[in-house]
Amino acid sequence: MAEYKLLLPSMGEGVMEATIITWLFNEGDNVKEDDSVVEIATDKVDSDVPTPVSGKIVKILKQKDEVAKVGEAIAILEIEGEGSATASEEVQTEAPAATPDAETLKTIEEPLQTASPAEFSGDLYLSPLVKSIAQQENISESELKSIKGSGLEGRITKEDILAYVSNRGSQPAQQAAPAQTAAPAVAKTPVSAPVSTVSTAAGDEIIPMDRMRKIIAENMVKAKQIAPHVTSFIETDVTNVVKWRNKHKDIFEKREGEKLTFMPIFVRAVVKAIQDFPMINVSINGENIIKKKNINIGMATALPDGNLIVPVIKNADQLSLSGLAKAINDLAYRARNKKLRPEDTQGATYTISNVGSFGNLMGTPIIPQPQVAILAIGAIVKKPAVLETKDGDVIAIRQLMFMSHSYDHRVVDGSLGGMMLKHVHDYLQNWDLNTEI
Repeated sequence: MAEYKLLLPSMGEGVMEATIITWLFNEGDNVKEDDSVVEIATDKVDSDVPTPVSGKIVKILKQKDEVAKVGEAIAILEIEGEGSATASEEVQTEAPAATPDAETLKTIEEPLQTASPAEFSGDLYLSPLVKSIAQQENISESELKSIKGSGLEGRITKEDILAYVSNRGSQPAQQAAPAQTAAPAVAKTPVSAPVSTVSTAAGDEIIPMDRMRKIIAENMVKAKQIAPHVTSFIETDVTNVVKWRNKHKDIFEKREGEKLTFMPIFVRAVVKAIQDFPMINVSINGENIIKKKNINIGMATALPDGNLIVPVIKNADQLSLSGLAKAINDLAYRARNKKLRPEDTQGATYTISNVGSFGNLMGTPIIPQPQVAILAIGAIVKKPAVLETKDGDVIAIRQLMFMSHSYDHRVVDGSLGGMMLKHVHDYLQNWDLNTEI
């Protein structure tokens, strides 16, 4: 028998470590090739790690809530064969991203070192994310050493430092006074929302935020602090869209084995409008505007536990309606069943949120950073509307829908944000009933 080390695989650009959520098998259990053996969590997404070989788990190296780096062994399997050298070599072949090289680490750490004058000694290990939060919150090394880490070997995790920041906000003012008097002119706005004391009454239930809710909360506060939001609204007659979908949905499902929702149609209209106004498909880097070549559409998806995740349709402009339908269904299914890979949630250049799926008429969505715009689509409702005909105006029952477009007023003015929304409106309202799928 041979020994096989199961490594934490590469999980996409910028993801260097993951937290073990739970093991799906125990020591002594036999597993088959491609079995999911452990659930992990990153700052981006929860996912499963499959085993590339069949064998027996003889040793679990990383326990629940411990942190593992990409390429680090998390378990040892006993497999058919002899020796362990062959298994080690096989692992290196299957998971080449074992340890980030010096150049990669330099690329990650340089922005953190230049972002703040705070420096930390080498005997205090901090992940890039934790170090960034510490610098943004102006947390000194002595404060960091006082934090009891819950990670591997007492390592400070993101949850640890965010909890410290929250508690720090309620500490006596004299503890924060030295930093404020030393450099009041460069004081930074905290990423976390201000902590306030909330009174409780008998019967109130205190529900701690789970890991994903903490991430969502932090990202939403950060997004509102960074981008000055403006929202434009428009009401669209989507009667032709509804007629077209009703005509094709059963045929499409029988032919492809896939549901045909409204989302592929909305994505198609958004992509065409982005092509008309490419300066919507940008990000801001300091005083520079980065115009994105690819059109990657984020799709806000509600999860069964009430949380929200945004999987990304990559290169949406290169997909047909049928391709969009399949990609959307696949991402939505894997999002709701915790099967997304970290790379599935990265790289969005524009986002759509379908608030109509909850029966809402409209909303004012928050722009996910580093994007500069997001579209919210409301519920489709039958209403009386005025139609112009060759014989004069008439009132008819039509399928109407509100859309709301939030955009970053630093780079998107009302004219650009409004015209882009109007083009989405036009593409949907004038939908060709002869469109093929």
